[in-house]
Amino acid sequence: MKPGTLKSLGIVITCEHGGNQIPAPYLDYFRDQQELLDSHRGFDAGALIMARALAENLSAPLVFAEVSRLLVDLNRSVHHPRLHGATIRKAPIALRQEILRHYYQPYRNEAERLVRQTIYEHGLIIHVSSHSFTPELDGKLRNADIGLLYDPARPGEVELSEHWKTALKVCAPELIVRRNYPYAGKGDGLTNWLRRHFSPNAYVGIELEVNQKHIVEGGRHWSVLRKVIVDSLRHALKSRYAEIFA
Repeated sequence: MKPGTLKSLGIVITCEHGGNQIPAPYLDYFRDQQELLDSHRGFDAGALIMARALAENLSAPLVFAEVSRLLVDLNRSVHHPRLHGATIRKAPIALRQEILRHYYQPYRNEAERLVRQTIYEHGLIIHVSSHSFTPELDGKLRNADIGLLYDPARPGEVELSEHWKTALKVCAPELIVRRNYPYAGKGDGLTNWLRRHFSPNAYVGIELEVNQKHIVEGGRHWSVLRKVIVDSLRHALKSRYAEIFA
């Protein structure tokens, strides 16, 4: 492998809430719920578009799902009380187990397989999990354009987040970038699950959260923001891992 390329780091992109699809066998559970499926409770608007931009521009593999988080939330542990939306939580346990077998377990297994393979090949993996958040929740405005979520106990994640935030400030000083906002990076999620499997020296996991107001605005604004996020991550990686790019 040619030294000095971003692939030297072993980057993987995932998107757990990429769509709001309900497979045919479960449609009856979501009759008259299209408005809910189209909301932030059904999926992360724009997250898959962002994930694809990151994967394409950084030559990284992408693992994604387009089933609605109301069917099963791939970013929550199997014991989380809100692993399923309300209607599925009331469904027979056999049906819930079927959903886990068909959608949850294959996704988690593929993500872990790819991370493990990348660590074997490169020694270090940078995992970016692409998400978005609603501008307002429960009547409260979210005061950020971009959130970077990580585990404060893992130095590699702290350092990369600092470099990424700095790079975003340089690329787009008008943006409000906050760390571990609007959620705590060490909370229940795919990155935290992977942390339990891989050491801090091998696995660096960051959740990217983009305010959905930018996705709603769309057009050139959304296109430019995606480029800013990709370019800033590229700069952050080159800054944090300068020895690889020397």
